[in-house]
Amino acid sequence: MSKASTIEENFTKLEEIIEKMESEDVTLETSFDLYSKGLKLIKDCNDKIDKVEKEMKVIEGGSEDE
Repeated sequence: MSKASTIEENFTKLEEIIEKMESEDVTLETSFDLYSKGLKLIKDCNDKIDKVEKEMKVIEGGSEDE
């Protein structure tokens, strides 16, 4: 069972993907694969940030609907 990545780990992975995509010898197929992996990492980061924001609202006594 693999552990969930942290936001920081995802940012590091995204930086690696960007570097690979900027390489002159990357194929179109590889670019699409890297792009797809990057989108999944971004979605995971957004989900984690949303979760933290909701937790902060609860801690601050605010409503999640704001």
